[in-house]
Amino acid sequence: MLDFDELRELAADVRIFVDIAEDKAEALRAVIAAYDVVLAIFPSREGMGLHVIKGSDILDKIAKSRTNAIYSHTAIAVPDLEHAEVLKYLTAPAEGRIAA
Repeated sequence: MLDFDELRELAADVRIFVDIAEDKAEALRAVIAAYDVVLAIFPSREGMGLHVIKGSDILDKIAKSRTNAIYSHTAIAVPDLEHAEVLKYLTAPAEGRIAA
């Protein structure tokens, strides 16, 4: 079960880390690399939208096994779903990207 307050707090921590970094893009890449699961959160009509940036395979395995698993996770606040999708694309391994 997701704790939206926890996700907001995690996203606030990430924002502070990125804001104080000299190279913001590298800081964002470091955050994404450091966790097993990274969720983008954004405002939506339902309150909070979610998009998996990294770790969808882990979440799928947990859902299919119907068991708990230990994994590291964080959240990154973005303005909307489009920004979440772009962030996922830009931070995916090069072999996972499809040429446009």
